[in-house]
Amino acid sequence: MTNNQPGDDPSPETQQNLLNKITVGGSLTVGDINQQLVTQNIATQNIFLIASPDQQEQISRKIHGVAPPSSTASRNAAVIPPLCSPPVISTFEFEVVKVDAKGREVNPCCKQAQHFIDSLGGAVELEMVSIPGGKFTMGAPQEELESREDERPRHLVTVKPFFMGKYPITQAQWRAIASLPKIKHDLDPDPSSFKGDNRPVERVSWYDAEEFCDRLSKETKRVYRLPSEAEWEYACRAQTTTPFHFGATITTELANYCGQDKNTKACFYKGTYRNEPQGIYRQETSEVDIFSANTFGLHDMHGNVWEWCADYYHNNYQEAPSDGSMWLINGNEEGRILRGGSWNSPPHICRSASRFLGNPSSSNKNIGFRVVCSFV
Repeated sequence: MTNNQPGDDPSPETQQNLLNKITVGGSLTVGDINQQLVTQNIATQNIFLIASPDQQEQISRKIHGVAPPSSTASRNAAVIPPLCSPPVISTFEFEVVKVDAKGREVNPCCKQAQHFIDSLGGAVELEMVSIPGGKFTMGAPQEELESREDERPRHLVTVKPFFMGKYPITQAQWRAIASLPKIKHDLDPDPSSFKGDNRPVERVSWYDAEEFCDRLSKETKRVYRLPSEAEWEYACRAQTTTPFHFGATITTELANYCGQDKNTKACFYKGTYRNEPQGIYRQETSEVDIFSANTFGLHDMHGNVWEWCADYYHNNYQEAPSDGSMWLINGNEEGRILRGGSWNSPPHICRSASRFLGNPSSSNKNIGFRVVCSFV
């Protein structure tokens, strides 16, 4: 009997016991792999690698729901989707910019992070950045300018490693996956108001985002999903404690939001967050790679489009999970979390701690999403 905890790598004994269930004709289910082993790791691949070719075929058939061939059937009659191979992890470099209290750029520096790339067909790729595990204090302190009570009480959260999309899902990525067979409901292949392959997809509901994740998971044979709210804030902060990952304030040189522009009457918000310089109001989304990244290597965590999270909305953080998991109990089932603000949001709404209630059926030109991969 093993004592694996959620998040631990499975012991060789556990792996072999599950493999034995196949060799003696037992029943191996996805639950055996997901629950008896771990979530968010490569346990399935570990099992697969120690199996013989015949056992690998049996694993693949059971996981993908393919019946065994009859004694008279050709072994080539059924095409069995293979289990995913471990991703090729590589290192990339990027620049990180910080600002002082007046929004002036200080101490730009180069950083490195790891990532992998999944092909979505043709020239369309999905770049996933490695987010290291760690602890952080979630929420806003009382003294944070224009913070709200639903961002408190602050609490310590331990987050396990995961991969997150380097950018919000783009329109090119959306079209590639929306063209795949339906799993639960149809997807509009071109829903966005502001057109551009490299702009974020918008006008997508929470249910649309979930359908995208399901299709993406089936296509890549990895586990893609929406982030938990804690994962999102942890990834956004990137080991910072300031209102924004680049510092105490925000500028329109670093993010796309409703900046102060005295010549643009359409901008409903004419103030500044602190003392940042006058900015611009673009009045539309921007391409996802034009602003600098945070310390983890993620772009557009502040502004551009709101991003769906998996959690139910709760009025505050009383009894919130401390392990970074999705919070799906005792909340508003008709409300899902939106994070990050948009091109049409005032600066305080784009803070790392800011959170918003969204109807999961809602879709408008302010709302998009990014994905996480939880196989490791």
